[in-house]
Amino acid sequence: MARIAGVNIPNQKRVEIALTYIHGIGRTTASQICQKIGIPVEQRVNQLTEDEVLRIREFIDREHRVEGDLRREVAMNIKRLMDLGCYRGLRHRRGLPVHGQRTHTNARTRKGPARPIAGKKK
Repeated sequence: MARIAGVNIPNQKRVEIALTYIHGIGRTTASQICQKIGIPVEQRVNQLTEDEVLRIREFIDREHRVEGDLRREVAMNIKRLMDLGCYRGLRHRRGLPVHGQRTHTNARTRKGPARPIAGKKK
């Protein structure tokens, strides 16, 4: 099992798909990485040589912010909004949707399970 950016990527999958197991790398970025390094996208991870794995690892370390660094940056951005006290920060603090969605109904993912209110039914 190849280990890239602190993540064990699956052996049986194609390189393009396996790279998406790394936080911060999606399908587009994975295909661009394969193209720039010169690895065929249909090649499987278990067919990669040690040299190719090393090139992928070095390229990702050099060019992309992934895993812990990316998670830390996102958390710091959210914390900055909360410290500023801006509208988006307040929504994060209260655990409500941030991007203008309605909350009268729906928004159950952010608000958590529904709490029944006595006498609400009409």
